[in-house]
Amino acid sequence: MTRCRRIVSVAALAAALAACSNEGELVVEQGVGITAVLSSCPAVGIPDYTGDVTLFRQAGSRTADNVDVVAAITNLRSTCDETGEKVYSTATFDVLARRTDVRGARQVQLPYYVTVLRGGTAVVTKRVGTVTLDFADGAERATATGQAASYVDRAEATLPAEIREQITRRRRPGDPDAALDPLADPQVRAAVQRASFEMLVGFQLTQEQLTYNATR
Repeated sequence: MTRCRRIVSVAALAAALAACSNEGELVVEQGVGITAVLSSCPAVGIPDYTGDVTLFRQAGSRTADNVDVVAAITNLRSTCDETGEKVYSTATFDVLARRTDVRGARQVQLPYYVTVLRGGTAVVTKRVGTVTLDFADGAERATATGQAASYVDRAEATLPAEIREQITRRRRPGDPDAALDPLADPQVRAAVQRASFEMLVGFQLTQEQLTYNATR
C-alpha cells in the first residue's frame, strides 16, 4: 500500500519517521514526549491491488498473449482546506496505459473509485468516476488525468482536548509514566483512531480483476 499510516505506537514512531515525518503525524520530540499534530485532512493513498488494471482480449484467458490493455494509477497528489466546519480535500492522479495492438485510434474508459475511511475500516462515502484514455493510431501508450474530492466533518477529525493533553503532556526522565506509551491506553488509541480519516483512490475492479492483481 502506498500510503503511510498516521496512527503508530511510540515504539514504532522512530522507524516511521523516515516515511511519515510530515505535518499531520504523531512524532517523537527528542525523547521527552509526543507532539500531536494530527491534521484534520485525510491521508491520501492507493490501496493494495487496486492501483493497476489489466484488460484481456478474450474472457476466461489470463495468459500474457491475451493481454489487451494495462493501466496504472500514479502521481497521486492532494490539497486540503481545513479552515471550515467541513474539511475539503481534492486529489489528482495520472493514469498511464499501454495497449498491445496499436492499429487504429481507440478510446478506453476505466472506472475508478474514491472512498473515505474512518478509523481504517468504516466507509464514510464512496463515489465512482471514469477516466478516459485516447490512443492515437499507431500509438502504444496513452495518458489521462483523474480527479477526486471529499468532505470530512472537522469536529469528527479533531481529537478531544483531554485526549490531546494526555498525548502531548511533557514527560521528564524519571517520571513514573515517562516510558509509557499513551497510545497503549485503549481510550486514547480508540480516540485517535476515530479522528483518523483516509481518502483512497483506486480502479473500480471486478472480482476477477482484483483476484488477478492479488495472485499474479
